[in-house]
Amino acid sequence: MKTLFLLISIVVLMNSSEKENIYQFKVKDIHGDTFDFAQLKGKKIMIVNTASKCGLTPQYEKLEELYEKYKGKNFLIVGFPANDFMSQEPGSNEEIESFCKMNYGVTFPMMAKISVKGKDMHPVYHFLTEKAKNGLEDNKVEWNFQKYLIDENGHLVKVISPRIQPDDASITSWIEQ
Repeated sequence: MKTLFLLISIVVLMNSSEKENIYQFKVKDIHGDTFDFAQLKGKKIMIVNTASKCGLTPQYEKLEELYEKYKGKNFLIVGFPANDFMSQEPGSNEEIESFCKMNYGVTFPMMAKISVKGKDMHPVYHFLTEKAKNGLEDNKVEWNFQKYLIDENGHLVKVISPRIQPDDASITSWIEQ
């Protein structure tokens, strides 16, 4: 009986630890202040890795439009600048922020520049890309502007290709449901 109880306890612990959530993370925002994902409980979140010198950089405009349209409906976009693809985000945090505001009027939260792949991958991106942590799937960041959709419980529910525009129906219908 004790053996059975121990075995059941181990299985329950293993299953409960399989799927983490985004709320465990605290990161630095673009100003160097702490941004605690726990403050976003109950909201849908889109996490996107960004770059200022990429062919996909104009997506900032649609990201901002999406944010403006849905921010009052428990939705938030969180941008993570990254210089991992052909050095397309070479600027400092201050330069990135200035570029985003001046060229695209970005008001959604931007975090400090991080790495989204390789040996220096930020812990948030380990969560987003490893099934053992996110419970959904193993994936890799293909390029700048890959989008990760997080539900109101902090769980990864969908990975969106960088080529898919932020206002695509697959994204807006998810926000609206």
